[in-house]
Amino acid sequence: MPDENKNGGSASSNNGKNGGKVGVLEKVTTTVKEDMQALKTDIPTKAKEQIEGLKDPTKTQVYTSIFRHKHDDTPRNRALGVLSNVFLHLHPAKINRDAVRYSYTWGMGGITFYLFIILTYTGVLLMFYYHPSKVQAFRDVLYLEHDVPFGKILRNMHRWAAHLMVIAVWLHMFRVFLTGSYKKPREFNWNIGVLLLVFTLLLSFTGYLLPDDQLGFWAVTVGTNMARATPLLGHEGPFGSMLGMTPYNDVRFGLLGGSIVDANALLRSYIWHCIGIPIVASVLMIVHFWRVRKDGGISGPAPVMLAEEADKPRRGPKAAGE
Repeated sequence: MPDENKNGGSASSNNGKNGGKVGVLEKVTTTVKEDMQALKTDIPTKAKEQIEGLKDPTKTQVYTSIFRHKHDDTPRNRALGVLSNVFLHLHPAKINRDAVRYSYTWGMGGITFYLFIILTYTGVLLMFYYHPSKVQAFRDVLYLEHDVPFGKILRNMHRWAAHLMVIAVWLHMFRVFLTGSYKKPREFNWNIGVLLLVFTLLLSFTGYLLPDDQLGFWAVTVGTNMARATPLLGHEGPFGSMLGMTPYNDVRFGLLGGSIVDANALLRSYIWHCIGIPIVASVLMIVHFWRVRKDGGISGPAPVMLAEEADKPRRGPKAAGE
């Protein structure tokens, strides 16, 4: 009797297990069938939504997640559409009509930024073949010019774009000065432009040493020797000795990482040229472009009167006092 009970008990338990497995399989099968049916109905629906989105991108979820406010024909909604968007808030909600007119400005600001993009792109490509060390630097330049396919063109694009960028910055500031665009309310942006000029020259100067040839060595030697006469920071400059400046702790020593132009100077020039100055210059460019739009555009500060407005009588206290 005990044996029969044991066998009966084991048989019933096996049947329970088998029944449980069959139940799980049925549930899985049912779920898979339901999912397949859902896919058959969802895929055409999604495809139709995608096609409709291509016809009118403004109704897609991606667009509405970026541009949260519709550009309705009301001043408030147009302002909200600009101010509440991370891409559009750099532009003013309202601008003067004269700010959008076409004017002849030589386009030197845009050309300068275009050259900066070329320098960034070619500079990144050059970094793949360059090592900032005294042993490898000049060899890498020779290898780039003679062995790398289109390497000489790449290096010359970087070099001539750097020269043209300096020229374009000077012409841009010359145009701004001639048109009086440094006056109120653009004083702050003029100062930003002066800083950008300084960093452009520093980019050109720090790039001189990177080929590690005789031209770069002596150019950096002469340039850093002039830094010894910097007021307060140079040991040969005014008040430098009063502040305890010596050849081993002044600004020249900090620029070179030592007292001579050697491996430390090459490494520091490389870091400043490829990382430090471009980051600071990029931030200043963003501020510069933002202020251009906020200050009323790239034209000069004097307003322009349209021809059809010249014959109309002026209104306001200024017209009354004239």
